[in-house]
Amino acid sequence: MKKFIYNTKSPEATTKLAIKLAALVNPGDVITLEGDLGAGKTTFTKGFAKGLGISRNVNSPTFTIIKEYTDGRIPLYHMDVYRLEDSEEDLGFEEYFNSDGVTMIEWASMIKDQLPAERLEIEIFRSGDDEREITFTAIGSYYLEKCKELDDESISD
Repeated sequence: MKKFIYNTKSPEATTKLAIKLAALVNPGDVITLEGDLGAGKTTFTKGFAKGLGISRNVNSPTFTIIKEYTDGRIPLYHMDVYRLEDSEEDLGFEEYFNSDGVTMIEWASMIKDQLPAERLEIEIFRSGDDEREITFTAIGSYYLEKCKELDDESISD
């Protein structure tokens, strides 16, 4: 596992990072998002959706668990599994993980036993009012290559 750390100074910079990541993903990719309430998980996801060319309004699927956005370059399956802590129930996540789209999971630690062995884990921490420290952890060689590609891009505020 290798970590890549980005510091953003504004929601716009966080969005820009997410857009750049979206340009590198493929169908079947799985990305997890962790961070406190208000850390920027949904802001990141909105930017990611924008990078995929999704035009629909993206918001947190807190009460529906999964929202599907299919009007972009590839579909985005956006999950918020916060309310599923300790759930042993099979909700069909594997079908999404092996699908034609990219799966982005907020609060993924709640279903860690159901996550694929290889994935990109993203943690977002508040380091100031608008500043964020965003850590990408590549689990698996495929995601390591994606992170290296992203790291080669110029990321600036």
